Amino acid sequence: MNAFDVIIVGAGGAGLYAALSASRQGDLSVAVVSKVFPTRSHTGAAQGGMNAALGFQDAVDSPDSHFMDTVKGSDYLGDQDAISFFVEGMPGLVRELESWGVPYSRDEKGRIAQRPFGGASHPRCCYAADRTGHAVLHTLFEQCLRAGIQFFTDYCLLDVGADATHGVHGLVLLNLRTGAIEAFRARTIVMATGGFGCVFWGRTTNATNMTGDGVAACARAGAALKDVEMVQFHPTALPSNSTLLSEACRGEGGYLINSTGERFMGHYAPQRLELAPRDMVARAIEMEIRAGRSVDAHGVAAVYLDLRHLGAKRITERLPQVRDLALTFEGVDMINDPVPVRPAAHYSMGGIDVINFKTCETAVAGLHAAGECSCISVHGANRLGGNSVSEVCFFGRQAGFAAAERAHDRLLGEMDTLKELCETWRGRFYELRQRTDGEDIFSIRRDLAAAMWSGVGIFRDEEGLETAAQAVEQCAHRYQRAVLGDKALRFNMALLNYIELGNLIQIAQAQVIAARARKESRGAHARLDYPHRDDERFLKHTILILSDGHWDISWRAVHAERVAPQERTY
Repeated sequence: MNAFDVIIVGAGGAGLYAALSASRQGDLSVAVVSKVFPTRSHTGAAQGGMNAALGFQDAVDSPDSHFMDTVKGSDYLGDQDAISFFVEGMPGLVRELESWGVPYSRDEKGRIAQRPFGGASHPRCCYAADRTGHAVLHTLFEQCLRAGIQFFTDYCLLDVGADATHGVHGLVLLNLRTGAIEAFRARTIVMATGGFGCVFWGRTTNATNMTGDGVAACARAGAALKDVEMVQFHPTALPSNSTLLSEACRGEGGYLINSTGERFMGHYAPQRLELAPRDMVARAIEMEIRAGRSVDAHGVAAVYLDLRHLGAKRITERLPQVRDLALTFEGVDMINDPVPVRPAAHYSMGGIDVINFKTCETAVAGLHAAGECSCISVHGANRLGGNSVSEVCFFGRQAGFAAAERAHDRLLGEMDTLKELCETWRGRFYELRQRTDGEDIFSIRRDLAAAMWSGVGIFRDEEGLETAAQAVEQCAHRYQRAVLGDKALRFNMALLNYIELGNLIQIAQAQVIAARARKESRGAHARLDYPHRDDERFLKHTILILSDGHWDISWRAVHAERVAPQERTY
């Protein structure tokens, strides 16, 4: 049985930064386990940039301005003490990444270039063309290799072994290469497995491995989930396959136009126009589509993203990847023609409940969480563009440091607890591989996604949420009768899809419960039957705990000591 002082689950920006940070805190053994090879992690899909108030493009910018923009962008659901800590630390973190070799684009003075982004009062988004996440991910992986950190790739997380007395004992994992169920003992664990956008399968910018494995496993281990009803729908995804077109397109000056040729954002955000926060822009596009002012993109209703006025030089220098994506998947060259776009599920503001933002600890002793799988809460009800890679890296660093510190005071997890979990999973998988008749897992996944998009999408109401709740429960019942159709042990992708679907169903159940309980509209949570924000009743976080297979909901006050909620206009 493998044993390490600190184990990080996930090898994206948060996981790799956590590993680096932990490896520098004394003579500790540190390992990273990941479902995919590290450079295939979803941080590599981040395009636009990362926010830090360096003040290079606008000397007036400051961490205080970044703080105010983030609080307002969160629709006042973000915890202000955590936000303050985050924005104060970001300039130093960007400089650290620069020193490690991240090839940021440069301004005319040779400094890190910064561009405007939605909801930001100053241009503070530091970027590497439109491949920022790719550049950051590869740089972090190089540093991890340099530090000699041990990686276990092609391992799928099954469960976190934990109890109320000791906290975490370790992990139970499926070795995809061999089909073996393996246990890893640990003193502390950092969960950094990313988001769960695949709840909206087929209408998400997320890669197919973003299935909430860590979120669901931590919930089963006793950790609470927080604000999982808060899902960001990115305004500009390609209609053909929901591939992301970065907010950098609008940051560089792109327009959104409808079927009449009108630049319509003036009706919805008269001051910020296309650079309003994402929740507002996504709703505006959806309203244009519903009003019949959409364009036809091979049978799909969409609007146009127009960058022609930027010119070929600017597009090829600053948006080369975006241009290539539009050419590849839509057959449109944005230098010459507008590109059809429509909203898609993009980011999970909610996640594993972090109770200490400086250490990223959860209520389960020895368990830390960082990145999109966590809810700290910096983003509240709506994340600002450019705050994702920033938050992932910043709190990944914090989590790794704290996990290493805690590891000095904790014993290795007990083998008996992990062995028992392993035996349970082995029995389950054996029975599944023998089953010859039952429900098709891909059909269940499609039906789950359709129900979630219809009822828990951009616009919500009680009727739609009730219908979604019933459909999700039907999917849960069908899942119990699912058949794999593959008896193989090695790289059994049907088995992997089965595990992932189970996690998605658990998270979807929690999302519906939280969305029904929050009877207001705030940020990305837009209810047609409760169209206004209600600070008196709902300026608080939803907290969900899994108990005997059912979700119990409670509430926790938002930390809003510095700035009182105000009307949110752009």
